[in-house]
Amino acid sequence: MSFQENLEKNIWGLAIMVAIVVSIGGIVEIVPLFYLDNVMEKLTKDEDSIRPYTALELEGRDIYIRESCYLCHSQMIRPFRDEKERYGHYSLAVESKYDHPFQWGSKRTGPDLARVGGKYSNEWQVQHLKAPRSVVPESVMPNYAFLADAVIDDTLTERKMHALKAVGVPYSDEDFKTAATAVHGKTEMDAVVAYLQVLGTMVKFQEGKDYRE
Repeated sequence: MSFQENLEKNIWGLAIMVAIVVSIGGIVEIVPLFYLDNVMEKLTKDEDSIRPYTALELEGRDIYIRESCYLCHSQMIRPFRDEKERYGHYSLAVESKYDHPFQWGSKRTGPDLARVGGKYSNEWQVQHLKAPRSVVPESVMPNYAFLADAVIDDTLTERKMHALKAVGVPYSDEDFKTAATAVHGKTEMDAVVAYLQVLGTMVKFQEGKDYRE
């Protein structure tokens, strides 16, 4: 009988081995945080335009999460040639510093959306959300035409911003004051499109620069 078979039949031995493996994984991930000055990439003034989401973008992000879009679309481009050629520059941690929760992952039933902002027009995005197969025949994405008829509840936006400020997102008093007005009368379709159009547009990348250094 092999070591693995013995281990699988010995509950205490299995528990100890699991604890050892989990401990090693935890040490590898946690220990570097004690000596690294910063886990975010350092951007120059010309590169850095990272900002909190606007009121409409924030509402769109909440709808994106509500509809479980993250189950089919990641927002994390890995630093591999095939991914960069297909999706664009690899993702930086600093791009998600105001995301709660962030949308990194590995699930790609649909394409990665980390750089989708500005890739298509607003009209294309609306049509794609209403009837995905009308623009991408092989798509398995559900129809989201109902978003165009759902009006955003503008009484909640400011409260969402206050909650995010409590965890470090630098919203200002002016942001709070104008939040309801910014989304008043807007549909959920407007919000989702606004969110999609901002993805990957906040960093002005320099050609050939390795941000992992």
